[in-house]
Amino acid sequence: MHPDIPYHLENYVGGYFIAPLSSRFIDNVNPATGAVYGQVPDSGEADVELAVTEAEKAFPAWSASSPEKRFAILNRIADLIDQYLPALAAAESNDNGKPLWLSTEVDIPRASSNFRFFATGIMHFASESHNQEGHSVNFTLRQPIGIVGCISPWNLPLYLFTWKIAPALAAGNCVIAKPSEVTPVTAFLLGKICKEAGLPDGVLNILHGTGPSCGEAIVRHPRIKAISFTGSTRAGAHIASVAAPMFKKLSLELGGKNPTIIFADADWDKMMSTVIRSSFSNQGQICLCGSRILIEESIYVQFKFEFVERVRQIRIGDPLDPGSRQGAIVSQLHFDKIMGCIALAREEGGRILCGGNAYKPEGRCANGYFIEPTVIENLGPQCQTNREEIFGPVVTLQPFRSAEEAIELANATDYGLAASIWTQDISRANQLAQKIQSGIVWINCWLQRDLRTPFGGVKNSGVGREGGWEALRFFTEPKNVCIQYA
Repeated sequence: MHPDIPYHLENYVGGYFIAPLSSRFIDNVNPATGAVYGQVPDSGEADVELAVTEAEKAFPAWSASSPEKRFAILNRIADLIDQYLPALAAAESNDNGKPLWLSTEVDIPRASSNFRFFATGIMHFASESHNQEGHSVNFTLRQPIGIVGCISPWNLPLYLFTWKIAPALAAGNCVIAKPSEVTPVTAFLLGKICKEAGLPDGVLNILHGTGPSCGEAIVRHPRIKAISFTGSTRAGAHIASVAAPMFKKLSLELGGKNPTIIFADADWDKMMSTVIRSSFSNQGQICLCGSRILIEESIYVQFKFEFVERVRQIRIGDPLDPGSRQGAIVSQLHFDKIMGCIALAREEGGRILCGGNAYKPEGRCANGYFIEPTVIENLGPQCQTNREEIFGPVVTLQPFRSAEEAIELANATDYGLAASIWTQDISRANQLAQKIQSGIVWINCWLQRDLRTPFGGVKNSGVGREGGWEALRFFTEPKNVCIQYA
């Protein structure tokens, strides 16, 4: 893979890099500078139809290939991602606005880990058998679905793109994959890597374009049998309304409004440094960020003053500057949304303790989309600010008096993705973990990820689970075979 990135990106279909059939492109903007620096294919129905046709040609051989063969190719992809880490990390930061150190240390290494994990996992994937003494034996076949659609978001572009693609390929499916049109470059480069790794033509097809055009065509295509989507709850609801009547398998990882619950007996230093990270990592643009901080009343004032002081010290600036801790918001559209949410918080009576403003760095980033890390108090659980996902560098503080009140506050949204609990009382932590309506609970930590564990949310945070055997089960169809004894 040559690290040079063409001004006009191309789709990857049937092993070839081609322009969209419509010849239409959309601008790709560097959010740190506000400048257009490339063009992205504006793909639609015709491109999806071509990709499905190519995938259908590749499916018989790929689905019949041995786990050992799939392991070798997917593991080679992981090795090449590691080899090209500097180019991929630079592309990710230019596309997304996140600091280069974050892309280098987290995003790209996790992408290679995704491929390596599922490459290894398929070698150990097994199904069940049930023996009825003296009568029969039942065994379950796990067979690939066929052609599947994987649609990923802009916040962790290659990280989440590979999180879907790797298990789908490992299970023997062929994939039509669409990255976000806001952050397309590392997906384009992944096509180059897959070609170099020897992935058979047509097994992975990467289409660029918008959700209403390209994404909609993927979801509606009758020969695409499953959809794995990560994105907003609004978009997930629309996808479900289209796909469910077509009886497609659905995995939807959607929004979050995650509580961070802090008791007075928390390990103070560890808690404080981790909560800073869980609040503002990736400019707060991680579905797992803790955007509602709930603090036991006896330590509320102490926490507030130290937390705000440390948030004020977060250095905002050029993503390519090693000293920048926070980079740019991903797009003008999302920048405007976050600023609108901050304005609404003020209208609802929120007190801005720090931040709340756009930030203008000097130099090449003077026209970029930067927002100060923002901390807000004086808003109750019924306020829109505390109920709806902002997905930016904005957190609220709320006091609580008892564990029961903490649970009530934690559950006071329509979301249920993740929660963090900080206490040295393990019995209390376990009780809260059982009562909080959330798919993931961290106790005295945040974002500790074991790829073997189920990942996903409840309520409006999604349907289904990703990760480990859950992902390989999603991308296969179980078939029971019963043999009667002679």
